[in-house]
This record gives sequence, structure tokens and C-alpha cells, in this order.
Amino acid sequence: MSDTPLPGNVELDRSVDDDPFDPEPEAPEPPADGACCDSGCDPCVWDIYREQMDDYRAQLAAWKARNGIKG
Repeated sequence: MSDTPLPGNVELDRSVDDDPFDPEPEAPEPPADGACCDSGCDPCVWDIYREQMDDYRAQLAAWKARNGIKG
């Protein structure tokens, strides 16, 4: 295989900032009914969900900033 690109092929810069595919982050699913056993687990499924929501909110804010969306 040759290292020479074929005619007409364009090498694309795939850096994160230039990626045209930047989907909106998706919120995590909340725990199912009955997933919490109410026995004081550490971490509780609700603790994990809260952490996931914190991460989601940060990712969403960054996504909005990158895409010029206010709010």
C-alpha cells in the first residue's frame, strides 16, 4: 500500500474543535422505579444519577457555548 494519497482525496483535520458532527448531549436515564433499596447504600443509585446529571449539565452548557445557543 502506498503512502501517496489518491488523486481527488482530501485529508481532513479531525480535531475536536473542527468536528462538524457535534450532537447535543443526552440526559441520563433516571433509576427505574424500585432501583433504590432504601438501605443507605453508598453510593445510592440516586447519588450516581445526581453525578451523571451534574456531568450532563456541564456537557450541555459547553455544547450550547460551542454552538452559540443561549440559555
